[in-house]
Amino acid sequence: MSSPPTDSDPAAAPYCLLGLIGSGIQASKSPSLHETEAAAQGIRCRYELIDLDERQVGADRLPWLLSEAERQGFRGLNVTYPCKQAVMSLLDELSPDAQAIGAVNTIVFEDGRRKGYNTDAWGFAESFRRDMRDASVATVAQIGAGGAGAATAYALLGLGAREVRIVDLDEPRAAALAASLSLRFHDRKVRLVKDMRTALAAADGVVNATPVGMSKHPGSAVPKELLRPGLWVADIVYFPLNTALLQAARTAGCRTLDGGGMAVYQAVRAFELFTGRPADAARMRRHFDLIAAT
Repeated sequence: MSSPPTDSDPAAAPYCLLGLIGSGIQASKSPSLHETEAAAQGIRCRYELIDLDERQVGADRLPWLLSEAERQGFRGLNVTYPCKQAVMSLLDELSPDAQAIGAVNTIVFEDGRRKGYNTDAWGFAESFRRDMRDASVATVAQIGAGGAGAATAYALLGLGAREVRIVDLDEPRAAALAASLSLRFHDRKVRLVKDMRTALAAADGVVNATPVGMSKHPGSAVPKELLRPGLWVADIVYFPLNTALLQAARTAGCRTLDGGGMAVYQAVRAFELFTGRPADAARMRRHFDLIAAT
């Protein structure tokens, strides 16, 4: 991108057109996060929501949506449920993290090529490091093995987890994720667990990496009777921020981590990929806290 404008020439500000593709994303904070950080850096930015539900289409329309974004001059796209894995075959290149995780949440269009990245794993890990200091990750249960679940499981192992137990209604998908991660972290134990009660038994913590808890998918991914003091509970959902799972977890005496941190820190990395400029993580977090409260 070009240099920031002078005060006398605001029209000379570099311009960045971005977007988010996903289902049920009207409550997303991504437009505000990216546009506000861009403005603070002298960049004119427009961030659009490409909502599959609003358009009444499915992930099978991804080839057309990516081509349309390229024609319209988008610099890049964020990708969320249910497209993080489906989009991979449509890209020209994958970053090492995206390849290892098997999911993409950020696409950069450059020189006629589409490059996919995964900033979710770093975003979750950074949120955990900042807000869950001293929490043990020796044994963690995870609900969900989709695109977000692949990233959070990868992050947990990077944080030092010795055992990750994965529960998912799609058992073949969960088994495939466990097998893939086991190859990369051969000294750890990553396995499919079919029963949630078994998965949470003697676990240090549990991560909800499913859409359950979102406004579009209300409810809790973990039965409240399985929650207990001493178990930490993390939820990747951030709209709403205070999910049914986290409410039940606090009532049960659990330490909790909401999805706000992951939302912010994945956006920090994505902003840097889109613009080629360092993002002010503290400023983006302050802005998120402000808009999340409204």
